[in-house]
Amino acid sequence: MIRTGDTLHNPATGELMQFLKTSADTNGEYVYIEVVVEPNGTVAAAHLHPYQTERFEIVSGEVAFKAGKREFVAKAGETVVVEAGTPHTFWNAGAEEARFRCEIRPALQFERLIETMFTLAADGKTNKKGMPNPFRLAVIANAHFDDVRLPFPPAWMQKVGLTIGSPLGSLLGYKPVYTPADPSEASLAI
Repeated sequence: MIRTGDTLHNPATGELMQFLKTSADTNGEYVYIEVVVEPNGTVAAAHLHPYQTERFEIVSGEVAFKAGKREFVAKAGETVVVEAGTPHTFWNAGAEEARFRCEIRPALQFERLIETMFTLAADGKTNKKGMPNPFRLAVIANAHFDDVRLPFPPAWMQKVGLTIGSPLGSLLGYKPVYTPADPSEASLAI
């Protein structure tokens, strides 16, 4: 469970995220985070939030965005608003770290999604882009269908795929939330 002040690192994408205000702090109205993106860092995949609006305030560096059909670079002092349902992606466009603050409104299950994806990456359970295997991803995506989707194919097609993939992933033992194995338990399994 994410708490105010918690920091997560995604080594695959080069993102470091600190939670400044959690959904518990705001009664579910929003989550407020600060993100540092390393040079060459990028969000794991182009995506959209069907019911959430994101407001990015660039603190330092340069962050490139592709939002809808528009591609642009935002610099310190600039604000970018990505409305719900808008396909988008972002990446560090400079040679130095980029830092921004982002408000995600409403909170929904954003924190749980990020905690799951970042922890998987930190444990080496994703590909180099930060994505888990397709069956694990299907279980996570199905549980977070109101939080995040791919821009393509259409939502109904994604849901059909998830209705097949998610149960298969569950049969393989994958869950919508990833909890790292307790190191002390690993030594008992020898």
